[in-house]
Amino acid sequence: MSKQKLLLTKLIVGLALIPCIIFANPTSDIKQTSMQSMIPAAPQVNSKAYILIEANSDQVIAEKNSEQILPPASLTKVMTMYIASEALKNGQIKATDKVHISKKAWQAEGARMFVKQGSNVEIKELINGIVIASGNDATIALAEHIAGSEDSFAEMMNITAQRLGMKNSHFVNATGLPHKDHYTTAKDLSILAKAVIKDFPEEYHIYKQKWIEYNHIKQPNRNRLLWRNNKVDGIKTGHTDEAGYCLIAAAQDGTMRLINVQLGAPSDSSRTNNTQAVLTWGMRFYETKLAQSMFKKTAKVRVWGGSYKYTPLGINEDLYVTVPKGQANNINIAAKIAQDTHAPIKRGQEFGQMEVKLGEQVIITKPLFTLAENENGSIWQRSSDKVSELWHRYTS
Repeated sequence: MSKQKLLLTKLIVGLALIPCIIFANPTSDIKQTSMQSMIPAAPQVNSKAYILIEANSDQVIAEKNSEQILPPASLTKVMTMYIASEALKNGQIKATDKVHISKKAWQAEGARMFVKQGSNVEIKELINGIVIASGNDATIALAEHIAGSEDSFAEMMNITAQRLGMKNSHFVNATGLPHKDHYTTAKDLSILAKAVIKDFPEEYHIYKQKWIEYNHIKQPNRNRLLWRNNKVDGIKTGHTDEAGYCLIAAAQDGTMRLINVQLGAPSDSSRTNNTQAVLTWGMRFYETKLAQSMFKKTAKVRVWGGSYKYTPLGINEDLYVTVPKGQANNINIAAKIAQDTHAPIKRGQEFGQMEVKLGEQVIITKPLFTLAENENGSIWQRSSDKVSELWHRYTS
């Protein structure tokens, strides 16, 4: 073959390979992109502040100004109810106890249950009046019954807030009526709502009731999502001119428990639409999975001189994780144990950490605890382990 023909052949072959070279990388990129989760940004809302959390995993999924100090209006009553539920659980009060309605309670401005001054109303009826009708009269009456006065009850509210970890909240009344020293944040209210749901599951059904009728007056629950979204099962609305329109809404979808707090929306319809949009987005693009069960062996630690060579380690509560949908199979669990230890070991001692990773990113860390006792071994076990430990340290 002449040089001219050889060059022509190489040129033709080279031109034939160009499409393969050009399109090889784009095809690979398209395949890779299709495997990734496509999550749009959280919905834009016109509330002053909001937060969306998953209650089982305790993860924040979306937020806006979540630590901004704002008036909570009647969302305050969620704290009032938390204290009332705690008093019921502890036996300090009973649901059938009758509460005397004071003049102060009867004269309360704003939303009302329409209790009469001087009447005696059962606590269970007042609770319905607080949760469903958002009655300020019922709220003051119950606060006075529990603490003697609304001022004393406010002290209980602040002590409880600190105990729950609500670091940026302060209460001066049980109702949420405006006061310059009465404030909270969306983040703090999400902590409170989660506590209500988890600490008093036997009481929580009250928050999804749609109607109350008392004194021949029928009133609807102001949480419109109870009619609009069958996954929403609570918990409370609020409104004053100072606070705007506020809402805490909780929704259940399988293992996912979402809580959305909206503060300072400009209208009743906007707080409802904002909440609906954020909850829909959260359920559409995220999922919650049980990553590790309580008291299940996660790792083990070498115990020198013990009755047993190893002691199992695990966590003291079920661990849930919230991840983008389709990513649950990429969750990995690893234990980080600082060093070996010596007997005796008591059950429940903290020892090391568990890391939950999504791919290579650590998303949760939890302390590991010993799941069993490991007392001192026999003389032979201790002597044998002493030699083994010295050799282990020498070779390490």
